[in-house]
Amino acid sequence: MRKSLVKNFLKKTDWAHAVQSPLPGDASFRRYIRLIQNGGGRAMLMDAPPPQEDVQPFIRIAELLLKLGLSAPRIIAYDAKAGFLLLEDFGDDTYTRLLKDGADELELYQLATDTLIKLHRSYTPLDDIPPYDDKRLLDEVALLVDWYLPAIRGSETPANTRNDYLQLWQEALKAARDVPDSLILRDYHVDNLMRLSGRTGIAACGLLDFQDAVNGPVTYDLVSLFEDARRDVSPELAKMLTAHYLDAFPTIDREAFFRSYAVLGAQRSAKIIGIFTRLDRRDDKAVYLEHIPRVFNWLANNLVHPALQELEVWFALEIPPKDRAIPESTKG
Repeated sequence: MRKSLVKNFLKKTDWAHAVQSPLPGDASFRRYIRLIQNGGGRAMLMDAPPPQEDVQPFIRIAELLLKLGLSAPRIIAYDAKAGFLLLEDFGDDTYTRLLKDGADELELYQLATDTLIKLHRSYTPLDDIPPYDDKRLLDEVALLVDWYLPAIRGSETPANTRNDYLQLWQEALKAARDVPDSLILRDYHVDNLMRLSGRTGIAACGLLDFQDAVNGPVTYDLVSLFEDARRDVSPELAKMLTAHYLDAFPTIDREAFFRSYAVLGAQRSAKIIGIFTRLDRRDDKAVYLEHIPRVFNWLANNLVHPALQELEVWFALEIPPKDRAIPESTKG
């Protein structure tokens, strides 16, 4: 069905006869197909099947990022109802691939940090961008007790345990908001960042996978960058570039910043542990389970902050360090 829809969509463009080369899948329902024309022209087709996916937010945020002078893929054509986007092809130089091939880590991470500085200086929160409100943040941390905890215990999380956990988060999240808001891309990590050849300055930083962007605390995307679920980032590098970021915003209260960073870092780690478990249990994608120990390390590092003292006690009782294991995959 989708194959014929792809064909019909491309017939309306200049890419109907291009060679199609599917890319490996990711954690979403989306898939990407590289299109190569006889003359060497290239484009990327995003196939985002509704109702699971909606391309309208991607279009909105891509246009916004381009207006702000950042490098989002240019949209060549789209059919929002069918779930297709034809995009500028940024190539293959993701941060993940470049770092694996020995690229300069500091150079890449500084470029990513400078891009956030530009974004946070340029963007004024817009009413048509959804807020990263407490409901959304609490729904995300609930994934840990709804998916990870049952996976390691073999039974559903008791209602009182779940309620206590969420009440502690409700209180802790107040500290996350003591910093300015900006546009938060939410998945700001090495898989979604690219270095674009032939471009200089922040234009060399290609941005991907931003359709879930929200208005929220400026600390969030820095956490995404430096507390990456998929790779270790040295504390020294994170400290240096966090200081570089703060130098660009001298009016931000430092104590409030690091409090917000710790709370959102812990929130994000709890969410990811739940998501990676769900990807295995619900979507048969066990490959993400291997990252859970790293994410627990990020979580533990943030829980030592005084703003998270009561949550640290909850984790010590409910999921002590000896129990923070990779759930057995449903694949066996």
